[in-house]
Amino acid sequence: MGAARLSSDFKIAIVGSGPAGLSAAAHAATKGVSHVLLERTDHINDTIFKYQKRKLVMATPVELPAQQGLELEFKEESREEVIDSWTKTAAATGINIRYRADVQAIAGEQGNFSLALVGGEAITAEYVVLAIGVQGNLNQLTIPGAECSDPGGTHRMVQYQLDDPDEYTAERIAVIGVGDAGIENALALAANNEIYLINTGDEFPRAKPANRALITAAIEKEPDEPGSIHHVKNVKTESVEPGQLVLRGADGAVVNVACERIIARIGAQPPSRFLERCNIKVSGLPPVTETYESTQVPGIYIIGALGGYPLIKNCLNQGFEVVECILGNPVPPADEPLIQKKLTPEIVRALNPGKTGLSGAELIEHIKARAPMFSTLQPVQIREFLIHAGLHYLKPGEVVFERGDATNSLYTVLDGEVGIRINPEKPSEVVRLGPGQFFGEMGLISGRKRTATVVATQPALLFEVERNTILKLERSEPAVKKAIEDAAVIRQIKTFLMPHVEDELLSELVATSKIVSKERDEVLIKEGDDNDAVYLLRKGSVTVSKRVGGKDVVLNYVAAGNYVGEMALLTHQARAATVTAASATEAIEIDSAVFRKLLDRDPELRRRVEDEYERRVSDRNIMQRNAEAGDLITFLVREGMGEGTDVLLIDESLCVRCDNCEKACAETHHGISRLNREAGPTFAMVHVPTSCRHCEDPHCMTDCPPDAIHRAANGEVFINDQCIGCGNCKNNCPYGVIQMAAMPEEKPSLLSWLFFGAGPGPGEDKSEYGLRHRKGSAHAVKCDMCKGLAGPACVRACPTGAAIRVNPAEFIEVMRAAR
Repeated sequence: MGAARLSSDFKIAIVGSGPAGLSAAAHAATKGVSHVLLERTDHINDTIFKYQKRKLVMATPVELPAQQGLELEFKEESREEVIDSWTKTAAATGINIRYRADVQAIAGEQGNFSLALVGGEAITAEYVVLAIGVQGNLNQLTIPGAECSDPGGTHRMVQYQLDDPDEYTAERIAVIGVGDAGIENALALAANNEIYLINTGDEFPRAKPANRALITAAIEKEPDEPGSIHHVKNVKTESVEPGQLVLRGADGAVVNVACERIIARIGAQPPSRFLERCNIKVSGLPPVTETYESTQVPGIYIIGALGGYPLIKNCLNQGFEVVECILGNPVPPADEPLIQKKLTPEIVRALNPGKTGLSGAELIEHIKARAPMFSTLQPVQIREFLIHAGLHYLKPGEVVFERGDATNSLYTVLDGEVGIRINPEKPSEVVRLGPGQFFGEMGLISGRKRTATVVATQPALLFEVERNTILKLERSEPAVKKAIEDAAVIRQIKTFLMPHVEDELLSELVATSKIVSKERDEVLIKEGDDNDAVYLLRKGSVTVSKRVGGKDVVLNYVAAGNYVGEMALLTHQARAATVTAASATEAIEIDSAVFRKLLDRDPELRRRVEDEYERRVSDRNIMQRNAEAGDLITFLVREGMGEGTDVLLIDESLCVRCDNCEKACAETHHGISRLNREAGPTFAMVHVPTSCRHCEDPHCMTDCPPDAIHRAANGEVFINDQCIGCGNCKNNCPYGVIQMAAMPEEKPSLLSWLFFGAGPGPGEDKSEYGLRHRKGSAHAVKCDMCKGLAGPACVRACPTGAAIRVNPAEFIEVMRAAR
């Protein structure tokens, strides 16, 4: 690498040698631009350097191209391979880099910036590129004894980084922190050590679903089983003493964890103080222009994670783009071609009459101006999800989605008008929505099928954002979550409970309502309790059970879109049954006093509620006398019927074990069967084989880096060819229905078999041939309900009609009524 001048003028000073900074420096070197790359450690790319050894680094988003001429190559490979490749590139391009150059502050203006380093030295530059990430300084324990050494005096008890888990063997280690970093460290260390995971709560709300599934499995192992982890929950750290970590439980009791080492992964502080010393004030992401230039200090450019782009592919592109911009040759962002494909002539005219084109930046400004939900977002935040979003121009009468569709994205009206047909029997009655209003939030929240048909009543331009994107925004942007919640509560109450009640009459009810969330098996209502609130289920499902003869007897299964709890309200008595979440459930808790006022005002509403009450009392009496039906409901709910939308069942009294269902599945899917007929539990002759449940809120979809898992309009959850084989979906699925498999080679033709003996013959199982002749890397495969074909092959191939696919809610209702 070129030797750096100790103090001199540079065209560009780049702070931080992570992916964004290293890319900028490499491009500056290639262009022959005077530059210096300032790195505070003794190596490049400290972010990836601190990954656990052998960690797989994923190259997502898959569809995002690299800028033409980008110096740093990047593909999915190990931490070590990435570091080695980029180190060679840095040397080959002649990057002018200074190690152990810790920038403390930046002063001056464009053309004359002064960067103050630790030690008193100053470097001057015309432009500054900040690529320092958001990690800043790692949070450290502030409890007494955090600086102490182990009893043998060989090392400090507490460390805040784990480089190589294989360096530690036969140690007792306490890991503090249950975010992704803490969980990944604990899992990696558990192979050769005794691990205690310290948790201030009892769950893992900040972890990725894949990590949550893995850590839960490790905790559930027997203590002496390899890879097991001890979960110390509901505790706070008190102090560190030689040989032990002192904790205090929620009850005030002292808990001592004997250990030789403590690894604390408790987050990091963003570099807000450093930014202030650069005259950049922040209360979130630092504001920048579309070319990444600070709006507060012109001449300083902010790229990478600090600018709102944490993904490596984005960082690499931005490093290239910012150098070109400084040199006066601004290039379109790498994602610009993907955005331009969305801008049809009709869409451009609707957004800006008279113009023949729009840039991605102009499109983002239109979205911010026309969609209040997104108005508070930084342009970089919108751009990040824009490549996965949809823009749709509809003519009057065109359908957005139909009642019963299984889609769950959110739509915002950017221009024109749509009408919502809530009552299928009266399609002319519509609720009209105009620019700035959104719809689709009920399918988004519940994961269930659409409850209404939406059509364009005027020429309309719609902005469609996928469910996963909205869920991520809700977690990071309170304004987005509040906008959706406020609209959803009143719409859900009107749709599922009071469709004829005017909005003004609902104002008090909405104002006093609150959202209640319950995980699977958590109790929503307990038998014998005195509270009498009514709960409108907006997501998930519940079972209703009663204690009879010392046993819990399931009386009913209730899915989202229905309400529970009205019996206590009408009878003024204690709760008559227990209501338990059959899957992750959200309910709108409606204040009983306010609800009674509405019943007194509205005879039609009272009649409907009382009729439902009478029906449920009758059903309850029948079910109490038929415990077997309740046991079957319990079994089916336990096996995923509570959250599934389409489940394969086999009637064991009709099944002849021919395995035609498996063979047909394999034949339809390139020799790889997506079901296991024999595996799975059976109860009362009802067998649940290992096959996808197509959950309303799919576990597999929640942590897919390339966004390869989607739900089709008919409800099928499927995996497209963007899959990178990371296995997150397989780990997240609680029913074990996803497998990792390589695609088989294409089967030879019939003539090849006749003349050359290639491929499976008439007597050979074609699925077995597919399993033996695979190629390429493994990717995730699962049941897709034979999407695009004439119904599921497994059902069509069953000679006795034993195999059926059912909607769980409808099946349980029919089964319950029949018994």
